[in-house]
Amino acid sequence: MIAAAYRAAGFMAAPGLRWLLARRVARGKEDAGRVGERFGRAGLPRPVGRLVWFHAASVGEMLSVLPVIQAVGCEVLLTTGTRTSARLAEQRLPAHARHQFVPLDHPSWVAAFLAHWRPDAAVFVESELWPGMLDICDARGIPRLLINARISVRSARNWRCVPGFARRVLGPFRYIHAQSVADAENLRALGASDVLEWGNLKFFAPELPVDAAALAALRAALPGPCWLAASTHPGEEALVLQAHQALLAAYPGLVTLLVPRHPERGAEVAQLCEAPRRSLGETPQPGRVYVADTLGELGLFFRLAPFAFLGNSLLGFGGHNLIEPAMLARPVIAGPHVENFIEAAAMLRAAGALREVADAPTLAEAAGNWLAVPEQAQALGLAAQAVFQAQGDLPQRLARLILDCALA
Repeated sequence: MIAAAYRAAGFMAAPGLRWLLARRVARGKEDAGRVGERFGRAGLPRPVGRLVWFHAASVGEMLSVLPVIQAVGCEVLLTTGTRTSARLAEQRLPAHARHQFVPLDHPSWVAAFLAHWRPDAAVFVESELWPGMLDICDARGIPRLLINARISVRSARNWRCVPGFARRVLGPFRYIHAQSVADAENLRALGASDVLEWGNLKFFAPELPVDAAALAALRAALPGPCWLAASTHPGEEALVLQAHQALLAAYPGLVTLLVPRHPERGAEVAQLCEAPRRSLGETPQPGRVYVADTLGELGLFFRLAPFAFLGNSLLGFGGHNLIEPAMLARPVIAGPHVENFIEAAAMLRAAGALREVADAPTLAEAAGNWLAVPEQAQALGLAAQAVFQAQGDLPQRLARLILDCALA
């Protein structure tokens, strides 16, 4: 009954979804030139031969699955739902892959999308589960997999209220690969079968790339000590600014590198901090915040700073990827909200490479401690890197599993 109601609601929701997309286009949240893709219209021809469809919600999921896409030995379609992830896909996808925006979960739009692309397998990343889309995949006989799956305690509790619906959504997955033991247990309790516990794909992600010339130029331009606040969200920039101002007494030439999670907020953040902006070609200035509002340069700024604060953890919920700076030998500062990276946070905490803060004063204190003793920050960065350097073939194993399903 729930599935039938969901399908009926999907058909009736079309006018509202069209209005929502028009509003998002007007606000710059959707690519006006590609909005047709959200209605299932293809922007590219289907390549000849086997094709695997990967769907990742946004930037984090897309970056984690790139090594698997690299390892899959056939044509790939990647769908995401955000403009930022689309721009990154243009930069990072290998030659055998292409990107399209995912259609909204309306039966006609999903059907049009699948009729054009005719994927031989559908791979969903983490927790991106749209019941209507999954049903249409099943109706067309498309094998589906869920990789790097995660499910919070709250979500698992909600799913337990509709056990039949949960089994309908999770049961048909050919395979489910869980991020952690806890995720695997929650998924099995909801009726999932063939749940694999091969490790967290984010632990095997490659180092973030960097432009060597840009790195050398910015290192020459930085006049003194610096630190990084990365992937910040609204409200957190004000706290970072307060921490910066508190640190100036001891470090008058300090530069705080501030990378907002969404580069389009660069003007707003720069106005708040009275700061120069990288997107305008401006350079860091002693004693000031520097807003790095460009796309795809996080690897550059992780390498410039001796340590990093990760946003969406003070005022947001869930945090951002703690592993990316750790892989570049940078210890990490985070707020109390690291729910999306509990396992990684525990590993960094055990290595002494995670400082947990609650507000602007404690953020300033943590940053000040590592600015005062840079050799300690360096040693802890190496410890952080060692935590995640264990070599594994997880992307290759998942790629083989996916290809087996596509060829079956």
